[in-house]
Amino acid sequence: MARYLAHQLTQMVIAIFGISVIVFVITHVIGDPTSVLLPLDTPLEQREEFRRQMGFDRPILVQYADFLGQAIRGDFGNSFRVEKSALSLVLERIPATLLLTASATVLAILIAIPMGILSAYKRHSIIDNIATVFVVAGQAMPIYWLGLMLIILFGVQLKWLPPSGYGEFGIDRLKHLILPTLVLGVFLAPVTERLVRSGMLDALTQDYVRTARAKGLRERVVLTRHALRNAIIPVITVLGLQFGQLLGGAVITETVFAWPGIGQLTVDSIRNADFPVTQAAVITIAVMISVVNTAIDVIVGIIDPRIRF
Repeated sequence: MARYLAHQLTQMVIAIFGISVIVFVITHVIGDPTSVLLPLDTPLEQREEFRRQMGFDRPILVQYADFLGQAIRGDFGNSFRVEKSALSLVLERIPATLLLTASATVLAILIAIPMGILSAYKRHSIIDNIATVFVVAGQAMPIYWLGLMLIILFGVQLKWLPPSGYGEFGIDRLKHLILPTLVLGVFLAPVTERLVRSGMLDALTQDYVRTARAKGLRERVVLTRHALRNAIIPVITVLGLQFGQLLGGAVITETVFAWPGIGQLTVDSIRNADFPVTQAAVITIAVMISVVNTAIDVIVGIIDPRIRF
């Protein structure tokens, strides 16, 4: 187990290092921060002097070496737009993003697992057909389109829910959370439902299920304690992988709903060519995804020892 864990941690470190290279190169390609930080009529000499003071005139490999050394210590520099540490700006937004991601994951599980079980148990029935329509529709609808449609319907026309924002604590924040959670939950639920269905279809044909039924166990017990327990392993794995996609989807969702998470901060920092905040945000998201995926691998390895070997 220790060797398996060490292997997973090594992969995580390599992935984060590769992402740091990519994000550093891309942020230096998307635009020149001097055009954002200085007035448009600034003379060329002053622009060059500013670039020299900021270190933008040095070779990119030298800049990356300095960036990597500071990033390892958790120092991404100060934001170009705000006199504040870039990492602290990102950390302030993490609770909002985690709240949205966790809520969407819970909603997707509550939708996908019962629907997948019923769809497999009632194969080719009206329930299975409805589940298939839901899967196709959920995977076909773009996140931003669904978000805008929900805003127009529930926020503008019916005025049942606030169309955007974070809200205060308590009921007000819960109201602001419903629409973005629904968007991301619908994004994740179809894939999870299909996995549960396919896993249950395979499990229901196994000998241990027939043996459980022959013993006289109730069908609910057979489905949940026997079939689902063996079908849930790939679902756990995919939920971990989908966490990264949820964070990616949260970038769009947070922008549509003005949700003050890492996604919205990343979009704003890219628009303003704020290199330190962009780099801190992307690498923080990469670390979060890598940690979750590694944890999922370890959990699955504990559940199924065959995977470790």
